[in-house]
Amino acid sequence: QVQLVESGGGLVQPGGSLRLSCVASGSIFTILDMGWYRQAPGKQRDLVAVISREGTTVHADSVKGRFTVSRDNAKNTVYLQMNSLNPEDTAVYYCYADLQYGGRAWGQGTQVTVSS
Repeated sequence: QVQLVESGGGLVQPGGSLRLSCVASGSIFTILDMGWYRQAPGKQRDLVAVISREGTTVHADSVKGRFTVSRDNAKNTVYLQMNSLNPEDTAVYYCYADLQYGGRAWGQGTQVTVSS
């Protein structure tokens, strides 16, 4: 009953920036944590960043100082600003939202490729 739609992925050169967006729609009441995972081919899906409804954030060590997660509760949207991108950031990025009354919704994934 809740759908998450991602956008903003693409091809970027090393050192460049991208901003990912993820919009939740459907039967939405209260969304608790929202965040991002990423998965490269042959690798496990790893947490990138999470943000609480109140704005508390956690970022993976690999992206600290380069990526920033934010959200707009009125728009049911979570963002991931990615700066100083390097080839190790190449992956499919998935957003998620945890609902107050149970359940986690996932986005469809968006490809981020960092290459010269």
